[in-house]
Amino acid sequence: MHFINLFKATLLFFVLSTVFPLEAQNKDLNIGEMVQSVPMKNKFADDNYNIWCGSVIKGNNGKYYMLYSRWLKTGGHYAWVINCEIALAKSDKPEGPYKHLKVVLPARGRQYWDGCSTHNPAVMQYKGKYYLYYMGTTSDVKIELPTTMANPLWWEYRNHQRIGVAVASNIEGEWKRFDKPVLDVSADSTAYDALMVSNPAATVDDKGRTILVYKQVENGIKKSGGKVRFGVAFADSPTGPFIKETTPIFELKDGAKEWMVAEDPYIWFQYKTYYAIVRDVVGKFTGDKGAWAMLQSTDGKNWQPGKYPKVIGSRFLWEDGTKSISQLERPCLYTENGIPKFLFGAYAGTIDRNNTCNVCVPLKQK
Repeated sequence: MHFINLFKATLLFFVLSTVFPLEAQNKDLNIGEMVQSVPMKNKFADDNYNIWCGSVIKGNNGKYYMLYSRWLKTGGHYAWVINCEIALAKSDKPEGPYKHLKVVLPARGRQYWDGCSTHNPAVMQYKGKYYLYYMGTTSDVKIELPTTMANPLWWEYRNHQRIGVAVASNIEGEWKRFDKPVLDVSADSTAYDALMVSNPAATVDDKGRTILVYKQVENGIKKSGGKVRFGVAFADSPTGPFIKETTPIFELKDGAKEWMVAEDPYIWFQYKTYYAIVRDVVGKFTGDKGAWAMLQSTDGKNWQPGKYPKVIGSRFLWEDGTKSISQLERPCLYTENGIPKFLFGAYAGTIDRNNTCNVCVPLKQK
């Protein structure tokens, strides 16, 4: 009997070690020590379009897909809020090279809440369907391109940002959009998200709940509104309805005076823990302004920096030993069987930020 029990225990250990390798069972993830230099070929770029916001997922067919934002370079970098569209690219390997397939969320008319621009894609798969969370905006105001934030009309588009979700059974097929946002601004004019919501990130926990983390901007005396913070909402279905928590997340005691502390979240659920990678805007989490920081939470509402908070610095290394000229933005972590494999981020390759691309950062495997 003792031999049989020992055999069963050994078999169980083997199965768990195969599905969840030992190095992935450590709740205190240290992604920073895994970061490698970036091969120059690990860039997804387009001569005619600015590329941003790469959200990568493995399809049921074994291929790899990137949902990404693109807008014409002729409009300048800040045209992302005026006439951006979300497109789909495909690859045989997670690191690429990726090839553009199609536009999945094009402009569809100013009468729609997301009629002029779609941006900030974040894709996940759940129970046989793909869910694409994104920012959409519209405005009746006509604006000449190129433009910048110095143009008062630019803020009309920025302040109409709302969050939507599109659904597809086949990632290369048609995506169903909805006539209303999945998450709108709050009716309370004093709420942290009374002006606009954007930058969605979503995942499903072990209870089947969908958690949605999002950027929120409060009302203010300026056109840009007040402080920028992050909120969280929960739903029993990926399409909602979402119930918002009223208190901002990703906060620090000494960060209350800051205009913005964190940005560009990517979230996932593992080891009964919610994880997030955010851009450390002013260096409160890592001491490195613009670096990526990892935060974690047991309830999705109260977040603290992980044991090893720094994921990647504000400047990364190319394979030839040179440093990047700017930080990475819009984090995405690609994992397999719970093991981090690659980081994806948006990169402004020039000072004027009008030659942007998505970059794939390799992670060292133990």
